[in-house]
Amino acid sequence: MNIFYNAAGVGDVLLIQITPEKTEKVITDIHGDVTLVKDAQTSEILAINIFGFSKYAPLEANGQVDLNEALVAKIQEVLNTNNVNYQLEVDLSPKFVVGLVESLEQHPNADKLKVCQVNVGNETLQIVCGAPNVDAGQKVVVAKVGAVMPSGMVIKDAELRGIASSGMLCSARELALPNAPEVKGILVLDEAAEVGSAFNAQA
Repeated sequence: MNIFYNAAGVGDVLLIQITPEKTEKVITDIHGDVTLVKDAQTSEILAINIFGFSKYAPLEANGQVDLNEALVAKIQEVLNTNNVNYQLEVDLSPKFVVGLVESLEQHPNADKLKVCQVNVGNETLQIVCGAPNVDAGQKVVVAKVGAVMPSGMVIKDAELRGIASSGMLCSARELALPNAPEVKGILVLDEAAEVGSAFNAQA
């Protein structure tokens, strides 16, 4: 789940993306200040818009909103107040983390792609990467599934040339880091970086 708020650009509306998956046709279901955006065929809730959110809680944000337990509880309270029978399910774990490339092999169907096994602390992710500098033993920044890149792109489970990929190894430019090099390649972190820890671009 991702949340966005930009009062100046969009208005006093909290935009909640439940799933990054797109659908051909949607319908809306209005409950007071809450509008549910649903898949027209399955009625699955894809997004929730809460209008006039500032009357429920002050929110200083200009784009993606960092989730925390207090905000999730407030949103759930707003849904309940507007008679929306929906229970939020939120993963509050960090979406940008330090990973260790434990191994990699050539993609069987693409010369410029590598299939990497990346340890992110509590699990090992298979990530297909096209960076020319990726190598085993590197500590890197991993955008996990559900992460929202500075460009607005949402990271999803994908299949690249027939191989499953769960996440992305990030370059400094993709992370919008200041003075990012123009040369292509992932950002390689210092050996001291702790595998599984949250990556803070502001640190």
